[in-house]
Amino acid sequence: MPGLTAPSDYNQDPRRHPELLVNSKEPFNAEPHRSALVSSYITPVEFFYKRNHGPVPIVDDINKYNVFISGLIENPKGLYMKDIRKLPKYSVTATLQCAGNRRTAMSKTKMVKGVGWDISAIGNAVWAGARLADALELVGIPKCSHVTPSGGKHVEFVSIDKCKEENGGPYKASIPLCQATNPEADVLLAYEMNGEHGTKSAMGPKNAMFPLKCLIAPNLISLYNILFCMQKTLERDHGYPLRVIVPGVIGARSVKWLDSINIIAKECQGFFMQKDYKMFPPSVNWDNIDWSTRRPQMDFPIQCAIGSLEDVNKVEPGKVTIKGYAVSGGGRGIERVDVSIDGGKTWFEASKSQKATNTYISDGENSDKWAWVLFEAEADISRSTEIVAKAVDIAGNVQPENVEVIWNLRGILNTSWHRVHIEIDR
Repeated sequence: MPGLTAPSDYNQDPRRHPELLVNSKEPFNAEPHRSALVSSYITPVEFFYKRNHGPVPIVDDINKYNVFISGLIENPKGLYMKDIRKLPKYSVTATLQCAGNRRTAMSKTKMVKGVGWDISAIGNAVWAGARLADALELVGIPKCSHVTPSGGKHVEFVSIDKCKEENGGPYKASIPLCQATNPEADVLLAYEMNGEHGTKSAMGPKNAMFPLKCLIAPNLISLYNILFCMQKTLERDHGYPLRVIVPGVIGARSVKWLDSINIIAKECQGFFMQKDYKMFPPSVNWDNIDWSTRRPQMDFPIQCAIGSLEDVNKVEPGKVTIKGYAVSGGGRGIERVDVSIDGGKTWFEASKSQKATNTYISDGENSDKWAWVLFEAEADISRSTEIVAKAVDIAGNVQPENVEVIWNLRGILNTSWHRVHIEIDR
């Protein structure tokens, strides 16, 4: 499309932080160390997980870039960035999570296919841009619409990104029209990420240099935030110049590098809606799978994980700090996080927080309903043991005890109790 191109190779990919844990170099998929992830309520841009399916697109001319809205509507229209920026600007704090988060742990039960994520294919950011509902009004679709006069019931987002899974075609996904046009759903056409405190540009193909690599220590993450990561424009890895943010839904639906928007009668028929990111029972394997029997995954389930400890830890007897994140899809707040230091026999409740200025209330109007909470607990550990964490949301949903009962061949939505092991070093 004019102004935005998808390279055929990886030579012009942006530079990334050297401390990321790289799961795939081409395409680039990486996550931060878990301790860095849980050190900040707002995830620093450089430590926000990177999920790509091909070479990262490049903006050639931002003035020529536009998104064309068409399909089952009467007035198709192209929107340039200047048109989108004229719409009211909204900021939404929302957690994005790859459906494959914690896949590595699931694969230990039985092999699965997909990127081998640990617990950090997740991040929390402040996204800013125009509400999709406002943009759709420009083409004659009223707010809170369920269907257009021509029969449109879904909104399809098409990227400039080219994927081998689509046989070289674009990445695409869709959401229901009723969600896209509902202002309360906070679906954004986002052009900013994490505020306006930085001075870095996201324009060039080699846009990230790291003179303060030493600042990745957890106790200095907030300073790193202020100096380098809190920036105005989206970085290329995160969808520059424009992406969709669908809060409370798996990250696969928040399409990056937006090329066009189509109003369609049925949900998107692309690979990542119809042949991937669907939840199958443990009995299904690659010989008997029937993709048509399952709906595309949208909301993500209740999830929590411990980030301050590795899978296996050698410590001296004494106090151990247990920190992590908890989040539930669909805007459901976190009611509590339970922690056990004896493998799940007995439990106590961890403290929860979001913004330092407010007490977190699971359904409070001052809480960020689309965002994770960070939890913290402290315990005296005198012998080798297993520490476990599980979360409960405001609907009473709780994580399953074992990964075996939710194992699926694609390794998505591992929301089982998160367990880490402590070995006492005497």
